[in-house]
Amino acid sequence: MKIILPIESAAQIEPHLSSDTKVVLVDSDGNLDNDASDAEVYLSWFFLKSKILHQVLASAPALRWHHAPNAGVNHILTPAYLERDLILTNGAGVHGIPIAEFVLAYILSHAKYLPDLHAFQAERQWKRGLAIQELTDATLLIIGAGGIGQEIAARAKAFGMRIFGSRRHPQELPNFDKVVGANEWWKLLPEADYVVVATPLTPETQGLIDEAALRELSPHAYLINIARGAVVDEPALVKALTEGWIAGAALDTVIGEPLTPESPLWTVPNLFITPHCSGHSPKVKQRSVALFLDNLSRYQAGKPLLNVVDKQAGY
Repeated sequence: MKIILPIESAAQIEPHLSSDTKVVLVDSDGNLDNDASDAEVYLSWFFLKSKILHQVLASAPALRWHHAPNAGVNHILTPAYLERDLILTNGAGVHGIPIAEFVLAYILSHAKYLPDLHAFQAERQWKRGLAIQELTDATLLIIGAGGIGQEIAARAKAFGMRIFGSRRHPQELPNFDKVVGANEWWKLLPEADYVVVATPLTPETQGLIDEAALRELSPHAYLINIARGAVVDEPALVKALTEGWIAGAALDTVIGEPLTPESPLWTVPNLFITPHCSGHSPKVKQRSVALFLDNLSRYQAGKPLLNVVDKQAGY
């Protein structure tokens, strides 16, 4: 069997391959170091560009299975990709822990006024009187109670928060006080102190958090987006923060990445921007490699693969 591996992961994966497995390496420009015409398996890597993806697909007509380490695959499901009869699996779950920790960092930063306290220290001012809040009994709404949403809920529950979630097919989940269907989260917005957007980007979720949704939130609500930038209507969010409809927001993802120095988002009041780094951790690569190797052994044994993507649904 022949597989296509990105150069970035080859050193971690090749020692675990059987002697009869042949490897074709692909670099960050899409250049292959050998013939891939009979390759069955393709492992892509993070920050995959459509151009590179299409180059690999064109070079590998016999491809049957593609594994992407990302949880979100909206950038992969191009018209040309969907024309191919490929099994696509993703890295759902490998980023859950670091993203969940980041979400709690955003929440604690807001509740404990950490930016103000850092500023006081820099100014050498001993100021008190901030309206510092507890998380106990605060309500957290997680839009997208999948793997990442469940990791967030586990950590938030340890702080005594009341946790609501939404998912396409609602079911009882550990650490959630209530889970509703994909179209029912709207009714929960007025109750939410914190809203975390953790849903995949699909045609149905693009612009999901729009002006109408933001107006349903209470003035003390705080919005966090760790999904994809296009799930949030950015002009509507700018208006909401500028006019004080909500207390603040944290964006780890934006529509245009990287965010240019000229972007007006940098100066929006009460907006915390991070450079799409909430999923970063040295352990993510280890989990990604382990998941691929597990699936590779399943593929070779003819067993069902983990994390198979519904390409029509988009996740």
